[in-house]
Amino acid sequence: MPERTPHLIFPGGDRMPAIGLGSCHPTRVDGAAVVRTALALGYRHLDCASLYGNEGEIGTAIRQSIAAGVVRRDQLWITSKLWNDCHAPQHVRPALERSLRNLQVDHLDLYLIHWPAAHRPGVTLPSGPQDLIPLEEMPLAATWGAMEALVEAGLVRRIGVSNVTAPKLAALLEHARLPPALNQVERHPYLQQRELLQFCRDRGVLVTAYAPLGSPAPGQGLASLLQDPAVTSIAAAHGVSAARVLLAWGLACGTAVIPKSVHRERLADNLAAADLSLRAEEMGRLAALDRGERLFDGGFLQFPGGPYSASSLWEA
Repeated sequence: MPERTPHLIFPGGDRMPAIGLGSCHPTRVDGAAVVRTALALGYRHLDCASLYGNEGEIGTAIRQSIAAGVVRRDQLWITSKLWNDCHAPQHVRPALERSLRNLQVDHLDLYLIHWPAAHRPGVTLPSGPQDLIPLEEMPLAATWGAMEALVEAGLVRRIGVSNVTAPKLAALLEHARLPPALNQVERHPYLQQRELLQFCRDRGVLVTAYAPLGSPAPGQGLASLLQDPAVTSIAAAHGVSAARVLLAWGLACGTAVIPKSVHRERLADNLAAADLSLRAEEMGRLAALDRGERLFDGGFLQFPGGPYSASSLWEA
């Protein structure tokens, strides 16, 4: 990745490129081709997850790009995530090893607990409360102990969490031998999560923002942040895209951003956000957009009579 691209720096000096490629692509897309294109453009941070079902394609692209001399493994930052049906301590290492085989690498740079919620083993998406395990029965601290063992085995450089609130993170920090290095959460101007961001900063936990463009999930019927007048007017003033403004805002807030795209032009445009500096007045206008509007609310976990609800997931 070009030297101008910013990085987040972990204690100890590990450097993670602050612009990454979100890899939750539509199933009809050739994921290997997208990743090869991204790596050729200069992306060096790949955000993956077993849930996405495409780690094999990504691994093929990584292998091909290394063989072609486009990139070396030590230049890549590869993140993946533990899915909810593998929270039992005895299932954590086998889940990681599956991701390593699919990605065709011998270690990950970062491994995250994808959600603070547990499914029954083998249940990818729950169909009812019977498929869920309460955190009282499968506490995050127990899963975390198995994650720590992955670092000690040299299979993972850093471990962290995703979709975790400040109270849950505080509880985990009390029990962790290795503190979470990073929390990956939904974050964009409509959902700024200022208190959580400050909590993480105060405790040395880095933050990656997913859905940094605020694009609505299909069928949600929510307004697009990319068309917000404040965003488009700032973009017009700089002669850049609305997406570039949103990503530059996320970088200026001190977070990493992992936008998704499958188009070469948009991939290049997103990467160019590193070159855009927003003025203080523009940052203020974007700060005023906060609505607390969550696009990814964990609704797939919420069933009447089940152990998870909006209030339990988000402490709201």
